[in-house]
Amino acid sequence: MTKPLLVLGSANADLVVEVGRRPAGGETVLGGDTVVLPGGKGANTAVAAARVGASVALVGAVGDDGYGALLRESLESSGVDTSLVKASARPTGIAYITVTPDGENSIVVSPGANSDVSSSDVDGLSFAGVRVLTCSLEVPLEAVVHAIDVAAEAGVRTVLNLSPVAELPSATLGRLTVLVVNEHEAAQLASDWQGLLALGPASAVVTLGSRGVAVVQESGVVEVPAAEVAEVVDTTGAGDAFAGAVSARLADGDDLVQAARYAVKVAALSVTKAGAQPSYPTAAEVSSF
Repeated sequence: MTKPLLVLGSANADLVVEVGRRPAGGETVLGGDTVVLPGGKGANTAVAAARVGASVALVGAVGDDGYGALLRESLESSGVDTSLVKASARPTGIAYITVTPDGENSIVVSPGANSDVSSSDVDGLSFAGVRVLTCSLEVPLEAVVHAIDVAAEAGVRTVLNLSPVAELPSATLGRLTVLVVNEHEAAQLASDWQGLLALGPASAVVTLGSRGVAVVQESGVVEVPAAEVAEVVDTTGAGDAFAGAVSARLADGDDLVQAARYAVKVAALSVTKAGAQPSYPTAAEVSSF
């Protein structure tokens, strides 16, 4: 059965270690115990959307190993349809994450099975009944480009979390309903926020960390302030939480500003707990926030 929200992207095991500070080149720094958590930009986005009530499926790949089993269990227990997550002969992708006392993180990603996500996986999809396709990177760019092109031709709204920045065909950028970037990525792409629309997307969202987000449309820029929380524990996956929540609300019929106002609450709640997927709030938690 087709889901209204389709997410194409990576699924990784997050190996997280707390450190007092990040090591300099050639330096060794002792950290805390390693914690293994489910992650990956695609899987995170899908779980965040499902937790707030979206009917969502993930298109991706994991290895036939313990990390793959961890990811499937996290996805399925959150309500994500995993029938489009294929088994790969390669190992499940892994993200090596260091977290400093202020909650900031640094990440190295080993793609593994994510590299097996291909355009042929997109060709096997039916977009009948799909309202929104959300893509993230950490999977081959050609698969992302093909998915956006096919979905747009089918009349599906398309969202791309362009992190890290990669060069897309201008025709594909022109088929985007929403381009999501952080402020550093936005600066790489255009001289100002309104300039992002000159690249082709119908609209853009620039995430600003603790300052919230800026929704960029032809009519102008609307800044949505961040929701305040008492303590920041871990910012891992906060951007994915935002992307998933925005996609969920768009699939439910919200306009982009409405969706962004909701999603900043989801992102704020996510930083109050450790990890990515385990930190994502339910719809009830967002309502009471």
